[in-house]
Amino acid sequence: MLGPDGVMRDLSDRLPDLTPEQLAPDALRRLSGLDCSTLPAVAGQPRLGVPVAGIRKFIAVGFNYADHAAEAGLPVPQEPVLFTKAISCLNGPNDAVLLPRGSRKSDWEVELGVVIGTRARYVDQADALKHVAGYCVVNDISEREYQLERGGTWDKGKGCDTFGPVGPWLVTADEVADPQNLQLWLELNGQRRQSGNTRTMIFGVAALVAYISRFMTLEPGDLITTGTPPGVGMGIKPAPVYLQAGDQMRLGIEGLGEQTQRVVAGSGN
Repeated sequence: MLGPDGVMRDLSDRLPDLTPEQLAPDALRRLSGLDCSTLPAVAGQPRLGVPVAGIRKFIAVGFNYADHAAEAGLPVPQEPVLFTKAISCLNGPNDAVLLPRGSRKSDWEVELGVVIGTRARYVDQADALKHVAGYCVVNDISEREYQLERGGTWDKGKGCDTFGPVGPWLVTADEVADPQNLQLWLELNGQRRQSGNTRTMIFGVAALVAYISRFMTLEPGDLITTGTPPGVGMGIKPAPVYLQAGDQMRLGIEGLGEQTQRVVAGSGN
């Protein structure tokens, strides 16, 4: 737990892990009632993993910012574009990103992640945010050749190992005054590539939760990543820029923390 003093605190005596069962409102209220100063400080700089254990579905939304659709040369979608990312792509927020064997067009996408706290099935948009436990930073890394040039659906370019960094924190919904007014950004090798605000989403968080719940039941711990603003590598003019071994990405969302990833060549093993 990150205390109000900015010190990371050890919760292990109170909670073995933050599982889907611990995302219910009453469980989160018990956590929020803890006096952080009574918990031991975490020493050093430990590796941070995905902030929620036991994620069962990783659902993603494509072209959810009008200016990103424009840079891709595509019309604004009339309904949300949905795809899935493999659970095996989940990665800690500061872990290395592995380029798949033969990758030539791996790309970055800073996105707002939404973690479901209570079961949602055919929910109304007016009630949708009641089902959200919290928010996090996601880098929806994508291999564009696999995604767009290898036939079939997008999934094969979205679910490669390490292509889903999540975190560093799950920021509970009560700490986020308005999920539709958050600045988000990404830098590649120190150069700002993406800068946007969630208010320019085509479909906001409440609309997405309600919409997705009509096609599948959303369970506690399910993660929805909600689309990216412009500035991705494939949209750079006059020629696209893609990730290379040795690159470093730094990205973040207002109030939700930052990630840093080094890009390495995967062994294929």
